[in-house]
Amino acid sequence: MKKINITELVLRDGHQCMIATRLRTDDMLPICSKLDSIGFWSLEAWGGATFDACVRFLKEDPWERLAKLRKALPNSRIQMLLRGQNLLGYRHYSDDVVQAFVQKSADNGVDVFRIFDAMNDMRNLRTSIEAVKKAKKTAEGAISYTTSPKHDVAHFVALAKELEEMGCDTLAIKDMASLLTPQTTAELVKALNEAISIPIHLHSHATSGLASMNLMRGVENGATIIDTCNSAFSEGASHPTTESIIAALQGTQYDTGLDIGAVQEVSEYFREVRKKYWQFESAFTGVDTRVLVNQVPGGMISNLSNQLKEQGSLDKMNDVLKEIPRVREDLGYPPLVTPTSQIVGTQAVLNVMTGERYKTITNEVKNYFLGQYGQPISPVNADIQKMAIGDAELITCRPADMLKPEMEKLKSDVDRLAKSEEDVLTYAMFPDIGEKFLQERNASSLVTEQLLSKEDVHASGPRYAPNEFNVTLHGETFHIKLTGTGHEGDEVRPIYVSVDGIAEEVMVETLSEIELPGGVQGTGANVKKKSTSSSGRPRPSHKGCITTAMPGSIIDVKVAIGDKVKAGDAVLVIEAMKMENEIEASTSGTVVAINVQKGDSVTPDESLLEIQPD
Repeated sequence: MKKINITELVLRDGHQCMIATRLRTDDMLPICSKLDSIGFWSLEAWGGATFDACVRFLKEDPWERLAKLRKALPNSRIQMLLRGQNLLGYRHYSDDVVQAFVQKSADNGVDVFRIFDAMNDMRNLRTSIEAVKKAKKTAEGAISYTTSPKHDVAHFVALAKELEEMGCDTLAIKDMASLLTPQTTAELVKALNEAISIPIHLHSHATSGLASMNLMRGVENGATIIDTCNSAFSEGASHPTTESIIAALQGTQYDTGLDIGAVQEVSEYFREVRKKYWQFESAFTGVDTRVLVNQVPGGMISNLSNQLKEQGSLDKMNDVLKEIPRVREDLGYPPLVTPTSQIVGTQAVLNVMTGERYKTITNEVKNYFLGQYGQPISPVNADIQKMAIGDAELITCRPADMLKPEMEKLKSDVDRLAKSEEDVLTYAMFPDIGEKFLQERNASSLVTEQLLSKEDVHASGPRYAPNEFNVTLHGETFHIKLTGTGHEGDEVRPIYVSVDGIAEEVMVETLSEIELPGGVQGTGANVKKKSTSSSGRPRPSHKGCITTAMPGSIIDVKVAIGDKVKAGDAVLVIEAMKMENEIEASTSGTVVAINVQKGDSVTPDESLLEIQPD
């Protein structure tokens, strides 16, 4: 019998797809002994967006999570997802950083490294693969599956042969956007099985509704390891259900030998745990066949919707999903997987939010056009490339060949905060949020996101309240949408609304209170429109006022008061949706006011910097 092995994804990809990577270590550990006893080929538990989410949102040390999981899973292979030369960040790192990161990951408990490159540029995988082999761990090379006029079975077979030649122990087909069909899966797996001798590991998200069929056809044509997720976090943007696939293969020549009942106990535990994270649930994590066109991967969709929701723009999601394929074509059809999914997705959001394609171009898109991420399979849009980087010289070598060793400088930069090489590597992945995390950890002041109780949220009033209105005044109708409020209980409180699509802030001053049924307090109020935002920054009033297209955080102020600037000069750098974006001067003139500093959170209705036009 040809036994099929299963990798269980609930500790990483499952919750990344369904609740924006928010599952906390404390909710993983109680069920680890049960997971450890089932007999999975591996448990994917680290890498991907989990490292970022630990530091950025959960305020957990990701290395400590790994060490705890290693202790709690003594009999299981722990698997991680590694972005090749990008590691777990959004840029390429020097070879010495890659080597150090792989070694420390192995030291802390990773057994299987699934290594991929967002461009399928094999040059970007070699250093990681060599480092894994040096650490005597399992190197699983991955091909990022996608579709375009340039991608076919022969192309993927050629990539697989290169990965085998590099020394990979297994080969993963990484169908992150749920683009495989049963017929294509059969053809691809069969061709790969004939061309290479290492085991084939099939990973297919369920967003398009085809993944379970894909796994079956893959198994029938030679795949011996498949990815599934227990039913508490499966299907839709996630993966086929572990219990269902075990049942489908039971009694056949491909029987997994796993106990469905044991997996059901794990699912029962996680179903209860998932309820705690209701605020991170997304309306975009079910079956959606539009993914066959927009190609947004499962791990990105819940995060993208959550980020749009945070800025009051969730109504723009459909426009963003339509824009993503257009941006992808402009960039030469890269597979959409981190970081290219974020690069393309963020640019698509900017194109939609600003109302003009490429009016604002992110630093990452500029770096992409320069060749800093590798070589795309198809030529890029020359006109957009010209807009982004002008006549700058393009990179044609392996991008990392242009990087000097970084580890010693990183150690020096964070010497006052780092207590270990793992801390240095945390800082390397995310310098700004990593430094803040280490500062707060050392000061014992880490505060994680609050998990809101539905009962607490709705206890003092009705569960639902209107937040969108048509208001008719003197015969004229206005469309008003409530997008946010200031702190309840303040005497003067900001209310954020959109009036016919124009963002406004009004200040509500409490004049009296009445007691409503159930003890709910109501108020009478004066409404005053203000010329400043809730942060105290002025609103833009002329063309020299510099604003941001999306909410984010200031990570660099590139000018000082009195500086002369030209229209198009970079004056600020903002991080929005995990991507850096240079904000340019809208006019030539003199900088007369700077209303922000590094670390400030900003919104589109604020004047961040003011230029007196020439």
